[in-house]
Amino acid sequence: MTEIPVLPEAEERISLKDYTEKAYLDYSMYVILDRALPHIGDGLKPVQRRIVYAMSELGLKASAKYKKSARTVGDVIGKFHPHGDSAAYEAMVLMAQPFSYRYTLVDGQGNWGSPDDPKSFAAMRYTESRLTKYSEVLLDELGQGTVDWQPNFDGTLDEPTVFPARVPNLLLNGTTGIAVGMATDIPPHNLREVVNACVHLLDNPQASVTDLCQFVLGPDMPTEAEIISPRDELIKMYETGRGSVRMRAVWQKDEESGDIVITALPHQVSGAKILEQIAAQMQAKKLPMVADLRDESDHENPTRLVVVPRSNRVDLEQVMQHLFATTELERTYRVNMNVIGIDGRPAVKSLSKILGEWLSFRTVTTRRRLQYRLDKVERRLHLLQGLLIAFLNLDEVIRIIREEDDPKAELMKRFGLTEDQTEYILETKLRQLARLEEMKIRGEQSDLEKERDQLQSVLGSAVKLKNLVRKELLQAAEQYGDDRRSPIVVRAEAQALSETELMSVEPITVVISDKGWIRSAKGHDIDPTGLSYKAGDSFKFAVHGKSNQNVILLDSTGRSYAIPAHNLPSARGQGEPLSGRINPPSGATFEGVLMGADDQRVLLASDAGYGFIAKLDDLASKNKSGKALLTLPDNAQVLPPQLINDPAQALLAAVSNDGRLLVFPVTELPELARGKGNKIMNIPSARAAAREEFVVAVSVILPGQVLTLYSGKRTITLKLGDLEHYKGERGRRGNKLPRGFQKVDKAEVNDK
Repeated sequence: MTEIPVLPEAEERISLKDYTEKAYLDYSMYVILDRALPHIGDGLKPVQRRIVYAMSELGLKASAKYKKSARTVGDVIGKFHPHGDSAAYEAMVLMAQPFSYRYTLVDGQGNWGSPDDPKSFAAMRYTESRLTKYSEVLLDELGQGTVDWQPNFDGTLDEPTVFPARVPNLLLNGTTGIAVGMATDIPPHNLREVVNACVHLLDNPQASVTDLCQFVLGPDMPTEAEIISPRDELIKMYETGRGSVRMRAVWQKDEESGDIVITALPHQVSGAKILEQIAAQMQAKKLPMVADLRDESDHENPTRLVVVPRSNRVDLEQVMQHLFATTELERTYRVNMNVIGIDGRPAVKSLSKILGEWLSFRTVTTRRRLQYRLDKVERRLHLLQGLLIAFLNLDEVIRIIREEDDPKAELMKRFGLTEDQTEYILETKLRQLARLEEMKIRGEQSDLEKERDQLQSVLGSAVKLKNLVRKELLQAAEQYGDDRRSPIVVRAEAQALSETELMSVEPITVVISDKGWIRSAKGHDIDPTGLSYKAGDSFKFAVHGKSNQNVILLDSTGRSYAIPAHNLPSARGQGEPLSGRINPPSGATFEGVLMGADDQRVLLASDAGYGFIAKLDDLASKNKSGKALLTLPDNAQVLPPQLINDPAQALLAAVSNDGRLLVFPVTELPELARGKGNKIMNIPSARAAAREEFVVAVSVILPGQVLTLYSGKRTITLKLGDLEHYKGERGRRGNKLPRGFQKVDKAEVNDK
């Protein structure tokens, strides 16, 4: 006998790369489609849909008694959603919090959290719940053939794949979710506004997003805080499906006390956290104008935060602008309208696309509901027709039932009845065959025939179907709609007060020594040369300014540096080295120091005869290494910078070592942020490179001032009239000075 060999079981071999790729993609699609993203039809994620469905199956309608939340969660995870009970309960809590959901789906009794701490809700064994009235817009049409059903996770029950929502719940309550490789952030909206936009889109299918935004003004959060995003930003957000929304707290001045009273906070912002943020600034001495904080919130005033100013001279508007910029009193919310469309695919959609797809979904749902009802009516009419035949031939029917071996077949043959009609006749109770029953049957027939004709009329006309969808939308808006809660207003962008603005402003004198030590003295009447200096060191620069300004330094390489004046060491000591605050190139020396307002004009020039006008703000640099400001030609040196107080009337005087003077209006020089500048005085490049000829000084002269030139021990003072001889076009050589001033050492500008 031949032995049959036993073959090994068939094996499937697959590479680890392919296996992990498929497993990860399967998991990703599960998370995207069955956990994190909402469906465009009802705007719900699967866990939310299962919670609402489980509650409806438990009979927890708005009119029912409350039932323990643990019972609901048990049904949800036991029948439909095999995940953790805490996750299911948290999803349920969120749908019950009026400060989280614009139109709540769950009506809770007990501790369901607070705006200060949404996670402070009691355990599910302590809370009770039922559905809200609003949930009817999702559930009312559920058993009417409107949506598809699918088996639950173990195949023992059926659950709806989506709810037949009567309104676009996706936009009304919004949602957030993080999937694999994608996320969704849809803000809540106002029911009336969204319904009006839907009605407009029904009548004008080609309506643009801008047209729809005449109805949907913007998101409508469950808080009275203001939405301050500009309208063009909101329209762009609705056009692309992506963007952001800014919300700002509402405040007012208490007329009696003069305090700031905050009455509404942005969505999901805790009042306790706001007070904590403001208190932290006060402790860090960054809010000297605020004296105290109080939380006066209670049942009558859910949000009432009081900020007490230090005096009645404090600018409350400025304080609030600072707090908006530095705390969560102003908050930005990301918007990413990523949803599962009616094609079952996730995508980021514009407002018109969302509403258009939802209306398609609603139209199909309505058609299915009408068709389901029509089928029911036609079946009932069919049965009534058979019952009426039996009633009119009652004696014969009774005889057949009593005498025939197969009454069903005989009835079908004798009266031409269908199987369904015959079954219905045989199951009819005797008491229903009373004399008055014929009128009831005919009356019901008449009503059903009217309903059938009406249903067929609507189903056969796209216009009538559209009108029905519109009518039901407007009815829902009338029944569940409310006024907008979050006003949309135009506000200026909040600006945080700088460190210097938050402190007192006082006049100071900044002194810099020859060895590069810096210090600050209060007032402008100090004699900097009389201060004590380290051995071998001496006075070099002094400049007057205010404590809230920057000290601007210009070095020999053309780089500029900015040092805040408010934290400089006192002039009572010998100061501190500049090298601790800035980092100039090796070998560089400081050629000038300036202080003033940010828009103060300043003349910058090199001795090669080039220069330009800049604003002090252009010289400021937060970098310790400074900012490359003045570009120097070969072998050229930086001239001390000059402040320009009245550019329109100021004259610029340039003096060369060759004894030439050129005078022209300052306005002929360009205003630049950095660079080499334009030619001030014509110095031949070869002589400039060899340093045979260069500009000794540039001076800014105002009406009423005189220019004094020094050449050794000789001096000459030129008044405004004397300078006429030396006036010329910018970039010229200039005129020769009198004999004895062929070599000018320096120039000074003084008042008469």
